[in-house]
Amino acid sequence: MQWINAVQTCTNAGHGYVVITVLGTRGSAPRNSGTKMVVSLEQSFCTIGGGNLEFQAVKIAKTLLSQNKLQQTVEYFPLGAKTGQCCGGSVVLLFEAFPDVNCNISLFGAGHVGRALVKILEDLPYHVTWIDNRQSEFPEKVKTNIRKVFSDDVKAFISSRPSGEFYIIMTHQHALDFEILEAILKRNDAKYVGLIGSQTKWRQFKSRFQHKGYEAEFYKSVNCPVGFEALSGKRPMEVAVSIAAQIMMIHSNNEANTTNVHTGVDLEGFKVLANSLKI
Repeated sequence: MQWINAVQTCTNAGHGYVVITVLGTRGSAPRNSGTKMVVSLEQSFCTIGGGNLEFQAVKIAKTLLSQNKLQQTVEYFPLGAKTGQCCGGSVVLLFEAFPDVNCNISLFGAGHVGRALVKILEDLPYHVTWIDNRQSEFPEKVKTNIRKVFSDDVKAFISSRPSGEFYIIMTHQHALDFEILEAILKRNDAKYVGLIGSQTKWRQFKSRFQHKGYEAEFYKSVNCPVGFEALSGKRPMEVAVSIAAQIMMIHSNNEANTTNVHTGVDLEGFKVLANSLKI
């Protein structure tokens, strides 16, 4: 697999990755300038020459991935006996780290709208867990970023989820929708909660919450009807597009508010390059 295809594979799956580029060489080196490889937490693609050089490079790449942020750095490697290489030259490597897409979605319901929504989400860099108690409703094949879960115990599933989850509720039963929604809201750590249904359904749900003693603060974060009001079509794919657009907007806004973007190689990186290659 070529490095650009590896980048596309990681991007489509929402996985973080590091592109390693041979920025410069001096003397004998295993690969020429411009050679690239890609490293994710799960595997490596292509090669910059193998041996201890590549071992050390992959180790650095995985350290960068563990920090889960957009960053770049330059490292100098002498290829002598002390580093387990016999080339005798030296190499400067550029590491460009691209973080994991921090968007986990739990989708409850494999009905018409659920299936339409998955068709959209599986082509986006999100991690989707798709839950239903009707195994026959799931399509046989889905892409790698979609995980199908056949389960009746929704409360146990919800309790196992990480904080900052996106939740979308669209099961075939109103009672089940309410049970799921209550369990999610009790956690009080969701990034997004969307509930399919009409204004009438939402009034009924709010009334049930009030009868159970909950204040309005408890359920104020719920998006119901789910999706953008301006996209008001009723066909399954129209509803799915509206929901996906709302999720994309909220996720993008959260990323813009929390990500400290560092573009370009810092001054220390250029010093390493200049000193090692004497430019």
